[in-house]
Amino acid sequence: MTHTLEHWSVDAGDADLALLDVPPAEARVRRFEIDVRFVVRSPADAAQQPWHALTVELDGRRHWQRRIATSNPGQTDSLDYHCRVEVPAGAGLRIRALAQVRGALRQRLRIDAEES
Repeated sequence: MTHTLEHWSVDAGDADLALLDVPPAEARVRRFEIDVRFVVRSPADAAQQPWHALTVELDGRRHWQRRIATSNPGQTDSLDYHCRVEVPAGAGLRIRALAQVRGALRQRLRIDAEES
């Protein structure tokens, strides 16, 4: 039996939270390439060093977290995360991304799950 590879995505825009629910597939194990991208704008004249942070949770458990100084005054900077996840037959997958900033401006928070 053949099947079409799945692609799921959510673009939360400038929100601080993105949530992607991949529904279960009863008949097969699936493997997904997960990409999370958080883009911020760095102010040209920040009084303090701005920073941005990203936390990624898979099925309610923290999988990855990072906070970095925002670079490129007057331009954009980003945090990106990639992982591979195997999802058992009959199970779904919940991906949650939480974005935080201090002194930077949120521009885009996006999650993509591509079956491989």
